Amino acid sequence: MAGETGDGGERSPLLGGTPLKGCGAACAAVLAVEGLERVAFFGVTANLVLYLTSGTFGWGGTQASCACLLFLGASYLLSPVGGWLADVYLGQYGTVVLSFSLYLLAACLLPVTATLDGRLSVCGQRLADTIRNCSRYGGGTCRGQPPEQYCAPTIYGGLLLLALGVSSVRANLTSFGADQVRDRGGDATRRFFNWFYWSINIGAVFSLLVVAFVQQNISFLLGYLIPVACLALALLIFLLATPTFVTKPPTGSQVSAMIKLALQSCGCAWLGGTGARLSARRWDARDPLPNSGAQPGAPSPEEDLANFQVLAWILPVMLTFIPYWMVYFQMQSTYYLQGLHLHIPSIFQHGRDHASTLQDYTFPDAWLLLANVVVLLALVPLKDHVIDPFLARRRLLPSALKRMAVGMFFGLASILAAGILERKRLQYVRRNQTVPQLIGKDRYLAAALPVWWQVPQYLLVGISELFAGIPGLEFAYTEAPKSMKGAIMGLFFFISGVGSLLGSGLLTLLSLPTHGWMRCPEDYGSINSCRMDNYLFLLAGIQSITCLLFVWISRRYQSRTARTGAPHPPHGDGG
Repeated sequence: MAGETGDGGERSPLLGGTPLKGCGAACAAVLAVEGLERVAFFGVTANLVLYLTSGTFGWGGTQASCACLLFLGASYLLSPVGGWLADVYLGQYGTVVLSFSLYLLAACLLPVTATLDGRLSVCGQRLADTIRNCSRYGGGTCRGQPPEQYCAPTIYGGLLLLALGVSSVRANLTSFGADQVRDRGGDATRRFFNWFYWSINIGAVFSLLVVAFVQQNISFLLGYLIPVACLALALLIFLLATPTFVTKPPTGSQVSAMIKLALQSCGCAWLGGTGARLSARRWDARDPLPNSGAQPGAPSPEEDLANFQVLAWILPVMLTFIPYWMVYFQMQSTYYLQGLHLHIPSIFQHGRDHASTLQDYTFPDAWLLLANVVVLLALVPLKDHVIDPFLARRRLLPSALKRMAVGMFFGLASILAAGILERKRLQYVRRNQTVPQLIGKDRYLAAALPVWWQVPQYLLVGISELFAGIPGLEFAYTEAPKSMKGAIMGLFFFISGVGSLLGSGLLTLLSLPTHGWMRCPEDYGSINSCRMDNYLFLLAGIQSITCLLFVWISRRYQSRTARTGAPHPPHGDGG
């Protein structure tokens, strides 16, 4: 697996004689693995609600949505677990292999449940149809029995195992790939993250165009076998590329050390005063930190103190990302709902009685999410090959923090555009300017506004991801101490999960039928009587304050190299 051993046990690739070739092969393998993993991830999530509400399981819409939200939230919130596992025990390479194995094993559950024999073996016998029909379609009970979620323990257990595998891969594959180009300077790291994000969206396009279509129109069995095959291929590619990888051993847990230092430094000023006050404290050598110091390359107590100071600078930046992620994840919730209630033009129709169909196949709901993906696929190569080199030649390439600030404002513009469109859509509904349309197996009463009016908000959120999401990954990787890269990358994805769940929780609270600000009655999925524009404008207000706060923080922020006095990498992160 390794050739020469460097400082702290870090190992160079076996292709030591051809470092450029080894680096290119390693990066290509990581990008291919990430693309295949994203095919599997979106293949699982795109039609999960449709799968659970089908006649196979007969779950209610709310129950299926909760299962999907639980999986999405857990796939982000569990990311620090994978980062900690890599830092303490297995290293990033070993954690990625183990996580992919768990991912593959858990993903096999879905095609198993898509067959009758498989369901009987893992779920048992389903209750009589009379009970199912009463609970599902009548909305109440039957013969004194409560509505039942068939196979719920198996489904929820499988989704949680799947989320653990997804989160561990997400926390480690990103920084593991960046390690392959770390010695080639900051410009190589920036370009790697650009193309890493591009590979994510290549996988998303294939999954949404092909896998979601197969699941909805051909077979869920075939549709869920494709993600399993992609995961198996991804693991095979990763193992075959092992000789080209740069790897490093685990260096011990920093979590206990950071917690102890945080407790010892209570009362320190935020940002500006943190470093000075911590530096003034003398370390007590008789009070060792439980940080697995016996491991090769483990940080000394002095390095623990320096790492804590770095964390104290990084954490405020990451926390201000929470409202941005609240806005970003509206793509998969309110933007998606809004699109279902806008008119899909006749280009997707196959006759008067077959609205929203193409060649006798139904128009997959998940295709409405492609706008954001296509934006990134187009803009990432343009930015990497044209815009960034142009700015770099003139020494105008902004730091990661400045690019993140620009992305924050594009996110604000997106949510404002969505709020304005929603208010206009509700005006059409109140004037009875509506059209019925069939999407999937459900009929919606849509405003007579074409769905293309959503393009600006998807375009803006895609640009915001280009400026905030990609530099955010670059910032978390470059600013993290060497011994904490797994933990910091896990924290970055954890923050995005918090934003997703907070946005969903706020939406649930505001849409309560009696006291919710949106005044949304129970009308089985229709938002025509809801004031969703109020929710979108509230998010816009929160994001406006966050943009100003982020600009203030970024102006005060000092990069890790600036604080330590080390040579600054190209295109650094100083404010």
